[in-house]
Amino acid sequence: MSGKTKLALISPSKNAYSETFIKAHIDFLNSDVLHYYGGYSPRYLANKYSLITLKKRLINKIREMAFRRFDTALEYSLFNSFKKEGVQVVLAEYGPTGQKVWKVCKALGLPLIVNFHGYDSSKKTVIEEYDAYVDLFGYAFAVVAVSEVMYQKLLELGCPGDKLILNTYGPNPSFEEVVPKFAKQWFVGIGRFVDKKAPYYLLFSFKSVLSRFPEARLVIAGNGPLLNTCKNISSYLKISQSVDFPGVISPEEYKSLLSHSIAFVQHSITAEDGDMEGTPLAILEASAAGLPVISTRHAGILDVIIDQKTGLLVEEHDVEGMSTAMLYVLEHPEMSKEMGIKGKMHIRTNYTMERHIGMLDSLIETALKEIKKN
Repeated sequence: MSGKTKLALISPSKNAYSETFIKAHIDFLNSDVLHYYGGYSPRYLANKYSLITLKKRLINKIREMAFRRFDTALEYSLFNSFKKEGVQVVLAEYGPTGQKVWKVCKALGLPLIVNFHGYDSSKKTVIEEYDAYVDLFGYAFAVVAVSEVMYQKLLELGCPGDKLILNTYGPNPSFEEVVPKFAKQWFVGIGRFVDKKAPYYLLFSFKSVLSRFPEARLVIAGNGPLLNTCKNISSYLKISQSVDFPGVISPEEYKSLLSHSIAFVQHSITAEDGDMEGTPLAILEASAAGLPVISTRHAGILDVIIDQKTGLLVEEHDVEGMSTAMLYVLEHPEMSKEMGIKGKMHIRTNYTMERHIGMLDSLIETALKEIKKN
């Protein structure tokens, strides 16, 4: 026996490349972590078993009809798995996950902590589908927001203020070891090619940069539904020879790009469907590495980047403003270095992984104590 809290951590995906914050929870929380995954209603317990086979599904359906305790056979399977594994606390990654599992937690008297991350607190269709999380907010022991904007949105949705916790991500400490050389005129961005990250805006901004700095280069790593669109735009703008789309890259490859670049760029916006960022971890990583960040006044970016001090922020959709910011760092390399140094110190002082994990550890410990009291 390890003596550690048995924590069921539930995430929709097992190891999505864009969800390194969840991997950090699995790897670094001071609990005996049981990772459930495979949708908002999880289907698998990592390295152990599938929660529901055809045989289990039939048996559970019969029991379900007999007891009317749960809505689905999956819920019944999760209930049995939690009992079997001796789960003490549940951490649900994303609001819809929490909404799907709160009944199971209630049936077993388990404290539920829900970590919201972005779209789950802002995307209109998601909020409507899950009835604005009314039942979840009623049962949850704690609800975690990763930005000030998200914190306010969750309050507006009806989450009780005494349950809300603000806990911004922290980058992996290895990013602090990166030493940017500022020797090349490279801009780097990384993330999913989706509406809220508006990668196409970077291409239009960069087009103007090339007219003044023809040796400049833009690297946008990642994958997603807008990747081919961005490649087509790059060709149309006749800048393909200066733009790289390397696809999904490893953390080590990302660190290498950071060390050779002059700034990190990301043009986040509120998508038409309401989808917003939480606090982009890639921005925290870039700032921890010592690069100035050029981005937008959007969601948690406002919390972690200080305009004119650790980076340059423009309004959403301001393509010309972003182009001007990119030109500024090229024209003032010493100021760029200074912003990068200040950014590294700002992250080290306020947004470490140790602080982020420590807050979750403390929350889990408090939840366990409260449940034992009752």
